[in-house]
Amino acid sequence: MSKIEDYDMPDELYYHKEHMWAKVEGDKVRVGLNDFSQKLAGEISYIEIPEEGDEVKQDDAVGSYETGKWLGKLYTPVSGEIVSTNEDVEDDPTLMNKDPYGEGWLFEVKMSDPTELDNLMKGEKAIEWLKGEIAKHPKEEK
Repeated sequence: MSKIEDYDMPDELYYHKEHMWAKVEGDKVRVGLNDFSQKLAGEISYIEIPEEGDEVKQDDAVGSYETGKWLGKLYTPVSGEIVSTNEDVEDDPTLMNKDPYGEGWLFEVKMSDPTELDNLMKGEKAIEWLKGEIAKHPKEEK
């Protein structure tokens, strides 16, 4: 696992430019919100995720999340069919804050075109991208 400043970034994951992560599991991809974005947003109080059976296209906005100060969109990193959703995170959206890469996952997509993974970032490319994102959003002084 890489640690970029205060943000965790598991090395085995792919990253989407809209702060989503993707974990490949055979022909499916498990998707969640990255550590940087959940920390920037603050405590997540509401989430809307796509439903099982929905057809999605890469880069589509497929849901949203809210905090006391923030309304963000959720995107799908790959095209395909939503085959499962995390009901636990719908019941307790703070799981996205507590464990963004584990219990805080959001949905799974059965990929219709695995070559779309080439459009995502991984490894050094993802680290450099995140450093740029951190620079765009300086931390608020407390």
